[in-house]
Amino acid sequence: MSDENLEQRINIKFCVKISKSTSETLALLTVAYGEYAMKKSSVFDWYRWYKEGREDVQDDPRSEQPKTQRTNANVDRVRTLVLSDRRLRVRVIAEELNISRETVRHTVKKDLGMIKISAEMVP
Repeated sequence: MSDENLEQRINIKFCVKISKSTSETLALLTVAYGEYAMKKSSVFDWYRWYKEGREDVQDDPRSEQPKTQRTNANVDRVRTLVLSDRRLRVRVIAEELNISRETVRHTVKKDLGMIKISAEMVP
């Protein structure tokens, strides 16, 4: 987390303690941080959590697994496999790379701009 986000969370917590409204808090953060101010939804979420009694300004721990498997590295790995053998099926690529079939389908279609591999259509 950036120091600026931590600072903004501390400021949100302060605004809750002095009974500023969510809208006032957002306005103050926007004045103070300009284009680097937290998004409205984040400000409102943190405000609510502090209002409900949360004390910690640090983010909750997250799992180490990324939310998506469509990373640049996996796109490159899919590209390499597809270009080495265009007859490979989505299922085979997914098993080989240990990623989901849906990730392979999206990668082939959106990142590689291909409509199909082999005889298997990509939706």
